[in-house]
Amino acid sequence: SLDAYYYMVKQSIMILRSYGVSFLVTFVGTALSVIITTMLAYPMSRKSFKYRNALAFFVFFTMLFNGGLVPTYLMYVNYFHIKNTIWALIIPNLLLSANNVLMIRSYFMTSIPEALYEAAKIDGAGHTKIFFQITFPLGKPILVTMGLFSALAYWNDWTNGLYYIRDTKLYGIQNLLNKMISDLTALTQN
Repeated sequence: SLDAYYYMVKQSIMILRSYGVSFLVTFVGTALSVIITTMLAYPMSRKSFKYRNALAFFVFFTMLFNGGLVPTYLMYVNYFHIKNTIWALIIPNLLLSANNVLMIRSYFMTSIPEALYEAAKIDGAGHTKIFFQITFPLGKPILVTMGLFSALAYWNDWTNGLYYIRDTKLYGIQNLLNKMISDLTALTQN
């Protein structure tokens, strides 16, 4: 019988698709995570921003307390409708890390001189121009570091796929390997 060869080809196609999903999720999720985290950390690092302490408190508060798994699941499934979509692997839990926001904020406050911001304001630059032409280029070391942390978190994440994905075509490599191991365990026990 040629069933064994058919099974091997079918599994290799699933593995390649799972690697593609994992690479896509890691790339898109890391890019979005770094951009959103940096855009939140920048106003918190500016001493002229009126609500920076309140914003820092809310970010720090989310680091200490979490809503829990069941309310989070219900919110993402019932209100955001991300179940069985690629966004289910990108948005929950990983898109914005409070720890990363606070580390980027600290880097911006300590490593970028206030004189650069003042010179840019005198030259007529607004906050958008200051962010993209001064803060973003000078923050490359911390942004690359946070990008690496985020990429590792996205690549190693299998719980979002476990909670929100039922379609095997959207499995990342971690979820496919988890499924293979559980199938193999079930076969050996029976």
